Amino acid sequence: MSDATNPESLAQRKRLHWHSRRGMWELDLLLIPFLEHCYDHLDAQDRTAYQALIEEEDQDLFAWLLRREEPEDPAHRRIVTLIQAHAENAENDPRRPV
Repeated sequence: MSDATNPESLAQRKRLHWHSRRGMWELDLLLIPFLEHCYDHLDAQDRTAYQALIEEEDQDLFAWLLRREEPEDPAHRRIVTLIQAHAENAENDPRRPV
C-alpha cells in the first residue's frame, strides 16, 4: 500500500494540515502551500523538522518565516529556508498568495 492510500499516512497528513493552520493568516499562506506542494518530497529528516517546527509558537514562526529573526536550531533553520524558498519561487502556482 502506498503512502497516498495508507490510512495511517492519510491521518498523519490531516493532522499536519490541521496543525499547519495557524492563528495568523500570514503563516497559513506560507505553511499550507508548502505542506501541499513540498512535504511529500522531503526526506525523513526534513519531515521531522517540519513537524517540530509547527509545534512552535506563532510569534516565533512569524519572526523566522518573515526573516525578522533566525531560529537557533539548525533543523528549524533548514526547514524555514525551504519554506521561504518555496514561497518566493516564481515558478509556483500562479494563484499562490505570496
